[in-house]
Amino acid sequence: MSTPASIYEIPLKTITGQETTLREHQGKVLLIVNVASRCGFTPQYEGLEALYRKFKDRGLVVLGFPCNQFGAQEPGTESEIQGFCSLTYQVSFPMFAKVDVNGASAHPLYQHLKSSQKGILGTEGIKWNFTKFLVDRQGQVVERFASVTTPAALEKEVEKLL
Repeated sequence: MSTPASIYEIPLKTITGQETTLREHQGKVLLIVNVASRCGFTPQYEGLEALYRKFKDRGLVVLGFPCNQFGAQEPGTESEIQGFCSLTYQVSFPMFAKVDVNGASAHPLYQHLKSSQKGILGTEGIKWNFTKFLVDRQGQVVERFASVTTPAALEKEVEKLL
């Protein structure tokens, strides 16, 4: 596969199965998160939704990418995941189809994110669910945050980019 010209050109699939890209979010600040429904960090959905609602009118978009690579904590179908997020956390930010974030089958978006912002000690691999990548309005990956970093702790970083 050839390398896309930008983060906005990478082919994606929404949680409802529609083919798409991030092109519609071009010019906005993106917070891209690998999520899971049965994780100790799952309550962060509440904080992600709060952050999204607080800043969406100023140009923030939170993007959720379910992943089952960590302790099989996202075993459901896309429909089940969507229902859980909607009913339990009233998630209104865009959600996407399940992806792998590590290994040979890592989604091209996550290959791009990981190579743009390495983790602790320069590692690329995602360590766990709810790793967060902050992307500026120009599509540059500017920061990577570990699972333990709460969405509320990102407010200042998000505001700087808005």
